[in-house]
Amino acid sequence: MSTRLADGGRLIDRSKTVHFTFNGKRLQGREGDTLASALLANDQMLVGRSFKYHRPRGIVASGAEEPNALFNMGEGSRFEPNQRATTTELYDGLTCTSQNHWPSLEFDVGGINKHLGRFLPAGFYYKMFIHPRPFWKHVYEPFIRQSAGLGKAPRDRDQDRYEHFYAFVDVLVIGGGVAGLQAAKAAGEAGAKVLVIEQTSDWGGRAMVDGGEVDGEPVDKFVQKILSELQEMPNVTLRSRCMGAGVYDHGYVLGYERVNDHQPDAKGPRHRLWRIRAKQTITATGAIERPLSFAGNDVPGVMLASAIRDYVVNFGVSCGDRTVVVTNNDDAYRTAIVLKQQGLDVPAIIDARVLPEDSALMAEAKALGLRVVMGHGIAGVKGGKRVTGVQICSQAGEGAVLEEIACDAVAMSGGWSPVVHLWSHCGGKLIWDEAQACFRPDVDKAPTGDAGEAFVIPAGIANGHLGLGAVLTDAHAAGQAAAKAAGMKPKKSAAPEGHTVAEAAIQPIWLMPQGAGNKKRMKAWLDYQNDVKVSDVQLAAREGYESVEHAKRYTTLGMATDQGKLSNINGLAILSDALNQPIPQTGTTTFRPPYTPISMSAIAGEARGPIFQPIRKTVLHDWHEENGAVFEPVGAWRRPYCYTQEGESVKDAVIREIDTTRKSLALLDASTLGKIIVKGPDAGKFLDMLYTNMMSTLAPGKCRYGLMCGENGFLIDDGVVVRLDEDTFLCHTTTGGAESIHGHMEDWLQCEWWDWKVYTANVTEQYAQIAVVGPKAREALEALTKDDISGEALPFMSFKEITLGDGIPARAYRISFSGELSYEIAVPASYGRALWDDLLAVGAKYDVTTYGTEGLHVMRAEKGFIMIGDETDGTVIPQDLNMQWAISKKKEDYLGKRAQERTHMADPNRWKLVGLETVDGSVLPEGAYAVAEGTNENGQRNTQGRVTSTYYSPTLKRGIAMGLVHNGPDRMGEVIDFPKVDGTVVKAKIVDQVFYDKDGEKQNV
Repeated sequence: MSTRLADGGRLIDRSKTVHFTFNGKRLQGREGDTLASALLANDQMLVGRSFKYHRPRGIVASGAEEPNALFNMGEGSRFEPNQRATTTELYDGLTCTSQNHWPSLEFDVGGINKHLGRFLPAGFYYKMFIHPRPFWKHVYEPFIRQSAGLGKAPRDRDQDRYEHFYAFVDVLVIGGGVAGLQAAKAAGEAGAKVLVIEQTSDWGGRAMVDGGEVDGEPVDKFVQKILSELQEMPNVTLRSRCMGAGVYDHGYVLGYERVNDHQPDAKGPRHRLWRIRAKQTITATGAIERPLSFAGNDVPGVMLASAIRDYVVNFGVSCGDRTVVVTNNDDAYRTAIVLKQQGLDVPAIIDARVLPEDSALMAEAKALGLRVVMGHGIAGVKGGKRVTGVQICSQAGEGAVLEEIACDAVAMSGGWSPVVHLWSHCGGKLIWDEAQACFRPDVDKAPTGDAGEAFVIPAGIANGHLGLGAVLTDAHAAGQAAAKAAGMKPKKSAAPEGHTVAEAAIQPIWLMPQGAGNKKRMKAWLDYQNDVKVSDVQLAAREGYESVEHAKRYTTLGMATDQGKLSNINGLAILSDALNQPIPQTGTTTFRPPYTPISMSAIAGEARGPIFQPIRKTVLHDWHEENGAVFEPVGAWRRPYCYTQEGESVKDAVIREIDTTRKSLALLDASTLGKIIVKGPDAGKFLDMLYTNMMSTLAPGKCRYGLMCGENGFLIDDGVVVRLDEDTFLCHTTTGGAESIHGHMEDWLQCEWWDWKVYTANVTEQYAQIAVVGPKAREALEALTKDDISGEALPFMSFKEITLGDGIPARAYRISFSGELSYEIAVPASYGRALWDDLLAVGAKYDVTTYGTEGLHVMRAEKGFIMIGDETDGTVIPQDLNMQWAISKKKEDYLGKRAQERTHMADPNRWKLVGLETVDGSVLPEGAYAVAEGTNENGQRNTQGRVTSTYYSPTLKRGIAMGLVHNGPDRMGEVIDFPKVDGTVVKAKIVDQVFYDKDGEKQNV
């Protein structure tokens, strides 16, 4: 049984007891335990069930590579599924439950699946869930949805706080083992600003468990010394519990710090997401031990040899009273020696190799009286929910049982794989190391920046150096190289001299025994969580999945929450053997960030609750709230829909606002309109490419309406472009389009026209913009300024710098979206409220009103003006809207031009914009479709158009609408039918889209 040892455990405080709950059972551990070590100390070998077959699963590893011990952690607002027991630090009051079983962990009905394994091989779902087709909706889909996923989704709102942190350093070191610490010291001594991040709470890595000497002293003394030195350096920062999650281009690295997971009641954030910019990144990420593939290698109690050693040394926990060690390398002997020194029984060390002489570790093991059986392997593991024994066979045979050994734990070691994930994230290439049977970084093909210089350097074991001496030498060189590449001058110094026991060569063993038959291969597991067996990968090869990426998806190998950290190398080796090709030819799957999962809350950071998508407010927002504004969301803004007065309905308020605007004077807060500065010698050329019409010919002081299309030819935005001076333009966009259009501009500038001399800036929030509209607009403004704003001095589609009120600097644009005499006044945002108050004061004599977006939309529809998002839906081109006049015939090119020349885009037989006037004066339903004769292939009536905008016009006292109708402009006067959802039909006549003041006399006064 697994239990707490009487002594030992370098990371725990035996004087402090910690209580926790597992599946409702109250247990206890010690301060410093992980949840995994505490469970093992309480003899809890069974911790979960596998995904596919619901097989019993126990703890396999001691770190982030653990595939089985995943729990629902916490309760209520602190509930979180799929948390690894091996990386969860124990704290008092911790509550967790196991996953993927019903009704209980011990008795799981889903366990029947393991008896149906022959009917549920790899890829069975691709074949099974196709026929009969009617089964999909009512049988297959409900079954798949019910079976999908591990754990439970949280129900309550997360009560904890999360934050983002930004760091800028010369050298980032990922990994706090001896390699990372030495690399950090070398870089720090050169004067580099260094950040070291380590995913665990402990420093020193595996060396603290496995031992060795540095400069003649025990390695733990070396770690203490170098930590003290680094902590004294003002240019070096150390962060534990912080994982290097992903390495990206341009020196960008994502770090994930679990700040208070181990002390949930502490103040401060629970998790912190680090956004790091580093000139150089060193990946000192160590290595992961591989399991061995033999029948029954998934029975609880079968663990990695290094993990069993970790639990003994770090936590004083024995994983079994009698442990059989099985290996193909020397490292597992360390586990046997540690167990023996703790007084635990090791019945045998099963070594698949046949060596000419004993290595130093083998000799030490034999000197302790341990039995070593060479050239043998495990034919099978006995036991269901825990190990009871193993069957020994010859490695060279087919698995005939030669001996049975009673035991309650199996320590397996298949060799070590350098953690190359972060090196590979941004393009670092790998090379197969035959001698060590692993992939390691190909340092000649490092990730490079724009200048072709490498910005990621692997170090230590992560670079394929397994001995302590080689690790320190390589790490020292990596630190100096990183500092030099970051612009420092490293001092000439020698690396510390490390020493560990020499080891005999590893013998690659991908299947045990070598000639295992199909029955044994069907019980040899590669991916413990997803239940992928050796036989599954071999089946994928037989069925033609020769690419490792295809085989991965066919079998789900490496697609579990551990992302193949334990299974990938063994799986691709089995695939290579099945394809009769070398492992390098098969290659690896793609390593993608994050290295281990990151909480969704950490990704969101502070963006939650009211600030998940903060409501953007203009400087006039408070006034709107105080004066009866009914708001509507427009992008991230809240704009007044209308302003209701006492006893007034929304509909009545809209009518009143429109009537007053048309007859006298009204104000509109137009501050939310996008405002983008485009500046530079090539600004005109740039805008000519963005807009369908010419902008480079626009004279300074003038305005021009423009249409903007994407490269597919469809209309994406419109607005007024203003030329402020020879090199500077101001582009107005729709409210919801400011950020996306600015991004669109930058995309083309950075990716296609990078050599053009153009600068853009989104200044939307820097200015308040107020529309002064109506027949009395000029009179009201003249009361606030001494500048000449007459029709001659400030004609339509021009602008002028003026001063308003008590010295308010302003830019007055003569543009109109309502069809009335209109000025849009832009002032620095800080003056916005003062100008608004001044305009209300001088407008009182004209019975001034404020109007909202609905009034604006009705008035623009009366004028037949289009609106992006209403008349456009991502499939509409300017020609559909009868806006050929806004397409320049002088320009050779603009974005979307060639797309609009394609046959189906230039086809005259398209739906085009028209006005729609109901016969009975009613308002057409928004989005209603006009029906035509005949039916389509689905048996539905054909359509010939749809309504894009529809309103009641108080100016015309009737319903008006615009719509896209098949050959609409050629069918003026024709009446078409629009069915309603209640079965009735509204008849509407096709008319000109301009319903009011067609010649623009009112706006041009």
